Amino acid sequence: MFGAIATGTSLPAWDWRAIHPLIVHFPIVLFLVAPLFVLAAMFMRPERGRPYLLAALALMLLGTVTAFLAVVTGQAAARVADPSTAAAVLIQQHEHFARITRDIFAILTLIFATILFLPHLLRRELSGAAQRAILVAFLPLYVAGAVVLVDTGQAGGRLVHEFGVHARMVPAAQPLSQPPPPVLAKKANGTH
Repeated sequence: MFGAIATGTSLPAWDWRAIHPLIVHFPIVLFLVAPLFVLAAMFMRPERGRPYLLAALALMLLGTVTAFLAVVTGQAAARVADPSTAAAVLIQQHEHFARITRDIFAILTLIFATILFLPHLLRRELSGAAQRAILVAFLPLYVAGAVVLVDTGQAGGRLVHEFGVHARMVPAAQPLSQPPPPVLAKKANGTH
């Protein structure tokens, strides 16, 4: 941003294509950290583990919201990609798996919220053993989702590191109709 001011170019407008690299890492981290809180809660009494389970749900909810944003920004970034490149097929696969990942974790988040709140709504608290059994059954589903998440991220990484596909962060420099202020002009000429 400051480079645009110093070089006399206009500031970039808000661009969904440009923020994909900034957004995409949030759901990855949030979804991969959440099960650690679930695991910690499994080794505690239910009343002590509940804050950990609520923290896991908060991470999953934030991950789901950012996953939806990542898909939207990724679709916007893909629209400007050259479809004739060797990366075009991988872009389509990455986009397809990103939507699947988003949907998987939206469903997993709903399931987890149900696990946490249904007993309270029914006014039937689960015993520690029952809660652990349900969480043990939930975690393999979550791990399967995490595998899809990692595969999706790896495809995105390949696009960047193997094929050089990058989101355009700022529009091409466009000169201002006026010359830069005198202070900037003097420094550009090497005078003080």
